[in-house]
Amino acid sequence: MKKIINRKLYDTNTAEFIANYCYGCGGDLYFLNESLYRKKTGEFFLGGEGGAKTKYGDTDGDSYFGSWDIIPLTEDEARDWVEEHCRADEYIEIFGEVEE
Repeated sequence: MKKIINRKLYDTNTAEFIANYCYGCGGDLYFLNESLYRKKTGEFFLGGEGGAKTKYGDTDGDSYFGSWDIIPLTEDEARDWVEEHCRADEYIEIFGEVEE
């Protein structure tokens, strides 16, 4: 999937895959499938899809449905996402050692 945001291209096919988080089953209202990517420039972004009751939900005015999107992240936002959705050893592998 690719999208241009603020005149920058975000492409899941050319970016480095970092990690994935999935919750629920496709078609569920709360289904969520997100992957964290890093561009060659070092910028992070999420490529994700989700059900109608997630941040990826969309509407046509009459009904709500699931959709997909690409969301640019700052490094701090990427760190927060990894901290929430990944194991400690994965965090260290991505960002390096942290203080005890």
